[in-house]
Amino acid sequence: MEPSNYGTYLVTQESLSDGRSTLEVVEAAVTGGVDVVQLREKGTDTRWRYDLGLEVREVTAAADVDLIVNDRVDVATAIDADGVHVGQSDLPVSVARELLGPEAVIGCSASTVAEAEAAEADGANYLGVGSIYGTTSKDVPEPEDDVGPDRVAEIAEAVSIPIVGIGGVTAENAGSVIEAGAVGVAVISEITAADDPAAATDALASSVERTKRQANERSRR
Repeated sequence: MEPSNYGTYLVTQESLSDGRSTLEVVEAAVTGGVDVVQLREKGTDTRWRYDLGLEVREVTAAADVDLIVNDRVDVATAIDADGVHVGQSDLPVSVARELLGPEAVIGCSASTVAEAEAAEADGANYLGVGSIYGTTSKDVPEPEDDVGPDRVAEIAEAVSIPIVGIGGVTAENAGSVIEAGAVGVAVISEITAADDPAAATDALASSVERTKRQANERSRR
């Protein structure tokens, strides 16, 4: 799947999954229509993440859903993931590209226009821009917190690669992120902590698709 189709993007974190396993959450999200899953799982050891990654890879591959590994190029390679997502303090995009090859999907976190332009120049396939509305799911430095849809619009104007908005995004506010120029939204607890992760995924996907459809209708008038 091309990153331009990453409308609904789940970032996993078992410690924020209300007692459910990440595999259970991923299976439900796939049922709900998720487009891509990022294996995050901060605070866990490499072997645990590798074993979980193999199970998640089976589920996502069967559903034709992309699997991206957060930070770890070695784990992404070991579980035959579609790619990796790196932050500003992780391996540079260019180095990840050298290690994973030209076919891998490489995403990069960005909260400013300068970071976004640098990531695109280094060969990133998409950007994770945020934190859009602030979040309690991740420790985010203050300058990167609550960047808002306006920053998404600034970055969308500056780069040509797809943008996924992340941080405090819900089914209710996802439309503003899409209207600002993102192709999709990435969430943790909106899906992982929901009473019904499949229904939460469906609601998020419906919000994204509804906003895109309305934008297309306006452009044809």
